Amino acid sequence: MTIDRWIETHARFSPEKPAIRFQGWTLTYAALDRAIGRTAHWLSIKHGISRGDRLAWLGYNAPDMLVLLFAAARLGAIVVPLNWRLAPPELAHAVADSGAKLLVHQPAFREMLPAIAEALRETGGEEPKTVEVDPATGGLNDLLEGAPALAAGEGLESDPLLIVYTSGTTGRPKGAVLTQRAILANALNSRHMHAMTAEDLVLTVLPMFHVGGLNIQTTPALYLGAAVILHERFHPGETLAAIAADKPTLTVLVPATMAAMIGHADWEKADISSLKAVATGSSDVPVEMMRAFIARGAPVIQIYGSTETAPIAIYQQVTDAPDELGAIGRPGLHTQARIARPDGSPAAPGEVGEIELRGDTVTAGYWGRDAGRDENFRGGWFRSGDLGLVDQNGVYWFKDRLKNVVISGGENIYPAELERILREIDWIGEAAVVGCPDPRWGEVPVAVVVTKPGHSRDEKAVLSVFDGRLARYKHPKAVVFADELPRNALGKIRVDLVKIMARASDGGDSATPE
Repeated sequence: MTIDRWIETHARFSPEKPAIRFQGWTLTYAALDRAIGRTAHWLSIKHGISRGDRLAWLGYNAPDMLVLLFAAARLGAIVVPLNWRLAPPELAHAVADSGAKLLVHQPAFREMLPAIAEALRETGGEEPKTVEVDPATGGLNDLLEGAPALAAGEGLESDPLLIVYTSGTTGRPKGAVLTQRAILANALNSRHMHAMTAEDLVLTVLPMFHVGGLNIQTTPALYLGAAVILHERFHPGETLAAIAADKPTLTVLVPATMAAMIGHADWEKADISSLKAVATGSSDVPVEMMRAFIARGAPVIQIYGSTETAPIAIYQQVTDAPDELGAIGRPGLHTQARIARPDGSPAAPGEVGEIELRGDTVTAGYWGRDAGRDENFRGGWFRSGDLGLVDQNGVYWFKDRLKNVVISGGENIYPAELERILREIDWIGEAAVVGCPDPRWGEVPVAVVVTKPGHSRDEKAVLSVFDGRLARYKHPKAVVFADELPRNALGKIRVDLVKIMARASDGGDSATPE
């Protein structure tokens, strides 16, 4: 079954039930179904989009993106969500690499189009047709009011539906291909994770150009016939106000957005108790951050996954969170996981190795690339590039990114372990630990630290917090102070850029691990 049939079914059984609430207006399931049919007809007849064709979306969160997604599913076409935070040459790469025939954009991004077109010409990429839709005037729903609808298309459950470009923390982004079947399996994982029902109310504040904002709760809610409150962009005050006023039961946040909410002036007085779960992930989540939400009556559950896994792969359920704070959970209903040694053999319980995944939610590969020759795949398993372990109870724990591990004098040092300790210092705003080259030890750990306003930059004070906490060889050998840490669109720290900062400050200089 193609995913547009979800909406068609809900429109038949619950036509007047709200599906999407956005900026003061509501789209019922019947209205959403009509918009999908009209958009599918418009894409097919006016723009020549058919099965296998790619269309790109450049815009903030809006119902239009979801309408395009379900309309594409009906046609068997593929949506390429573009990260609006990227520069025109980066956007041009995604457009050219995917071969998008059509670019649908919002007015806010009109001025970027000439630069994108110029970048495409410089690289020999084909320029797609462009269409502007304005959410302020009702978007596709109003644009196509009264237009003919396409009731049935050529889409199949096995068809690719999304090409989502990796966040690009290192290297050039690649387009992970996700099928309609993967989106369905992901929705089933989400239902199991959240105990989600048609009575839930989901608040979506993360950008839907990432699979986290799109697929952790948003598309699963529409699969189940629940309602989604859609925010154009994240703002901590608006999010707190919406939780207090609209009483959503579920939302997804990442550490950066959680920190912004905790630091907002309204944090202490806002009522967030309607939330039966806050799902979080995307990077190592500070335990103290989770405790702050739990103390306010909002349980926090961790999810582990990536663009390549749609993204739900390993997760906690609502009932797990209080007992397993800091764990990433267990493999999902439609995903298998294992911990593998470097040679590909299974690791023993408690042994650190690479997290590998397979199942219906996992990408079959990257657009235009042979998965059989891709180093990210091994023996039918997707190699996450993350290190973790599974304990005696079958619970998975994240350790660090494989590429982040510092090998100093033959010893493995996990930066995340040091960063957790640094986050305990109340005058440190944020911190990252990276490896710097060292002529004697190969690499040594260096801490890059941002202090809170009004606090002095005291290297000795930073280094002293590790005394008695970690073995001496794990201690940072230097501290580099910065005004801020570079991050990507989801708030993940750009480790590649932090390494440049640390090395530019001569972080490694033959310090002696003990």
